[in-house]
Amino acid sequence: MAAQLDASTGIASPDLRVLPIGVPTLSVVVPCYNERLNVVPLIQKLDTALAGIAWEVIFVDDNSPDGTAGEVRRAAATDPRVRCIRRIGRRGLASAVIEGALSSSARFIAVMDGDLQHDETRLPDMLAALRSGDFDLAVGSRHVEGGDNAGLSSRWRHTLSDGGIRLAQAFLPVRLSDPMSGFFMLGRETFEVLAPHLTGQGFKILLDLVMSAPAPLRVREIPCQFHPRLAGESKLDVLVLVQFAGLLLDKIFDGFLPLRFLSFCFVGLLGVLVHLAVLTLARLTADVDFATAQIAGTIVSMVFNFQLNNQITYRDQRLRGPRLWRGLLLFMVVCGIGAIANVGIARTMYESHANWWTLAGATGAIIGVVWNYAVSATLVWRAR
Repeated sequence: MAAQLDASTGIASPDLRVLPIGVPTLSVVVPCYNERLNVVPLIQKLDTALAGIAWEVIFVDDNSPDGTAGEVRRAAATDPRVRCIRRIGRRGLASAVIEGALSSSARFIAVMDGDLQHDETRLPDMLAALRSGDFDLAVGSRHVEGGDNAGLSSRWRHTLSDGGIRLAQAFLPVRLSDPMSGFFMLGRETFEVLAPHLTGQGFKILLDLVMSAPAPLRVREIPCQFHPRLAGESKLDVLVLVQFAGLLLDKIFDGFLPLRFLSFCFVGLLGVLVHLAVLTLARLTADVDFATAQIAGTIVSMVFNFQLNNQITYRDQRLRGPRLWRGLLLFMVVCGIGAIANVGIARTMYESHANWWTLAGATGAIIGVVWNYAVSATLVWRAR
């Protein structure tokens, strides 16, 4: 199928000629994790909302332990419009959206969550906006007239969402009232042009798409209701906002500082503070010798760094269950080599300048951070 190049944006817009029989007009990509109870209700809602439109739904499941993939396959056995991509060893909403979208041959791609909170009845309006040829991207917005954000379950989640929106709006190249939205639609050719420039990390891919475009996208915001979650658990937490901020920095610096590296450095900085806090506490309250205090600070900061990196830096490769404990053990054993250098260098500095014990401790801790970064990607959170 041919594509037409829009001179104003440099983005390929879809050719709206009739497609061959069997190729859907719209693919709805649904990244999901532990959403088994919502699979069938979502398919039923799409069937009603998209009457008269050739559509398919692609569930991209990150190997959910609750059997989400099995539920999708059961539905697919009687409905050829339902597809399942089950990912093993890979996690994360953004990368799931990319894989699902690139598996589609439809003219248009919609992205929505699998928790029934997005208003599927707005999909025809989003499709109409794109079919008009006047827009490159249609976004379901909770913050334009007629939209509603009441489905967020608590004031804390409202605060997280609003904070992310204000942060993003300061840097966006286009006016977007809801850059935290996970409900949007665009042409497949447009997505394929942008895909090589996406980070594929984090839980908010809309920002990545908008900031990866070579020219500002023409955006149409469609008011939508954000429904309360009926089953499963929300994935919105403070760590999502941290990743969102990291993604924003990555796009601002045009990938010069990789998102994972920024995150690891941030965790390492916190680890240094934890190390110094333990060192200070041990020296001033427990009256232990410097070497013992430095060892204690090293061990505590190593555990702290491992846990925080597992939750933030490598969230898409997060270790769970027995692999979590094996990863922690491996992290501590290998990093023990760095810890030996850490303590040795710090002690040498301390013996030369006894009054500089804080600087000595910080120097040793920083060396440990560098070593930890080197081993984390290659041994602990290696691709599998």
